[in-house]
Amino acid sequence: MPAPAVLLLEDGTAFHGTSFGADGETFGEMVFNTGMTGYQETLTDPSYCRQIVAMTAPHIGNTGINDEDPESRRIWVSGYVVREPARIASSWRSQRTLDTELRAQGVTGIAITGTRALTRHLRDRGAMRAVISSGPGDLAALRDRVLASPPMVGADLAREVSTDAPYPVRPPDGTPVRYRVAAVDLGIKTMTPLSMARRGCEVTVLPAASTAADILATSPDGVFFSNGPGDPAALGYVVQVVRDVLGRGVPVFGICLGSQVLGRALGLGTYKLRFGHRGVNQPVKDLATGRVHITSHNHGFAVAMPAGAEGLPNQTGAEGLPNQTGAEGLPNQTGAAPGEPFETDFGPARISHVNLNDGVVEGLRLLDAPAFSVQYHPEAAPGPHDAAGLFDEFCALMEGAK
Repeated sequence: MPAPAVLLLEDGTAFHGTSFGADGETFGEMVFNTGMTGYQETLTDPSYCRQIVAMTAPHIGNTGINDEDPESRRIWVSGYVVREPARIASSWRSQRTLDTELRAQGVTGIAITGTRALTRHLRDRGAMRAVISSGPGDLAALRDRVLASPPMVGADLAREVSTDAPYPVRPPDGTPVRYRVAAVDLGIKTMTPLSMARRGCEVTVLPAASTAADILATSPDGVFFSNGPGDPAALGYVVQVVRDVLGRGVPVFGICLGSQVLGRALGLGTYKLRFGHRGVNQPVKDLATGRVHITSHNHGFAVAMPAGAEGLPNQTGAEGLPNQTGAEGLPNQTGAAPGEPFETDFGPARISHVNLNDGVVEGLRLLDAPAFSVQYHPEAAPGPHDAAGLFDEFCALMEGAK
């Protein structure tokens, strides 16, 4: 029989269940993911570093674990919360069970019947620190340890998850090299450089702490800044690199954390969302075309929205939902509405995309320089493929710069 376990949030709320994965005690920021599939990619996404992830889908583990789908070299979540772990793995691609993999990598999990209640609690109260502990324990003492654990605000985790040394990702055999891309690894997923390589890009993946000189030494046709975990406000060294690269006129593309550091390089602020966007079902509107993409997300911070955003969705989202942005009182960053130009050190720019659930900034674009970004994941592994064309857009930007 599985051993008893407890999930304790920093506000004192406790969820009792049974141990799943490795026994022990683990701390992290408690968040939820609304994806119906792709749990292996979620577990191995570096953007979940130092987070305990609850899956809202009721059955997790049905297809087991294989060695083809990981998005990085290891599992990055601090802990894992599910409603009902699958008893067997039924996919022909499965090589072992989810429980076996969690135990092998030392990841502590818990199975609780109240994942819906937990999700509603986090939606109402916001993401917060938490602990999963297997076995009996003193809840008061456990909560003291939760409150002593590090918060996500101010955390620089990019260096922790990044590669230690540069490595290449080349186009498949028979595909000619059209462009050279320097990809700064802030927590990059495997599918991202592969998506570019399939389009004829020879990608050099570089450590997060790489300087502009390191990047430009690869003679890139374009520079990519990846997704990753932590607070963009703590990545001043990356922001300066973005500014240096923009100053050289090299095409720049950023996703997720890469979009946030581009925003800060352009003079915009960033802030922590109440509970973030994590899942494969986020509607994002392209303000230039009016087209809506259904997108894959994983972020807890966002670029500050300029004032004067009349006509956009209510920042609080659907009626009755709590405020997601937490942006009350933020200074007017630009005085321009989304879609309208605002001035930066690198010429005019605009907000190019917004989230239709809560109005959060989802994309940025310089108008007179070759640079753009999106907050969501065009590599879409797992998830919808609506945004895959953004890699083609990056290639077109590099072609134009030539």
